[in-house]
Amino acid sequence: MAVVVVTGGLVWFEPWALWVDATVREALPSVSAPATPGAAPPAGASPSAPSGRPPAGPVTVAEGAFISHEHSTTGTVKVVRLADGTHTLRIEGLDTSNGPDLHVLLSDAPVKSGTGGWRVFDDGAYVDLARLKGNKGDQNYPLPADVDWSAYPSVSIWCDRFDVSFGAAALVRV
Repeated sequence: MAVVVVTGGLVWFEPWALWVDATVREALPSVSAPATPGAAPPAGASPSAPSGRPPAGPVTVAEGAFISHEHSTTGTVKVVRLADGTHTLRIEGLDTSNGPDLHVLLSDAPVKSGTGGWRVFDDGAYVDLARLKGNKGDQNYPLPADVDWSAYPSVSIWCDRFDVSFGAAALVRV
């Protein structure tokens, strides 16, 4: 019986994940501007360049720095508008612990330091963008076109298994 309990505990907690790093080195996605002259950018696209077209390159429209919650977490997060008007959440220089079932959440919860901020990111409105690709490095998460990212002022590296934030960042428009 003890073997079953220990095996079940190991499967659930995945303690080895804390010592195994997954590093991701994604470049910022590049897309070309709409080819049709005068073509309107997609819904939600921000102001155009003087030519009437969106800027040719990526533009950071919001950013923030991670603070630690359950695990030490550093790095920055940006919302980047690409040339085609779509938005991507970009995490740069991430350094956190690995863990079971980690996700990237956009949330309407405020970022708070200390234990009072650890468990709030799934209490209200949130969007689960995807599983975290790696606990270290640079990575991109496309924002769904039907999501108004500005309604979610925070980003959390969220452990869905234990309902706790490893770290979070407040997004500030630039």
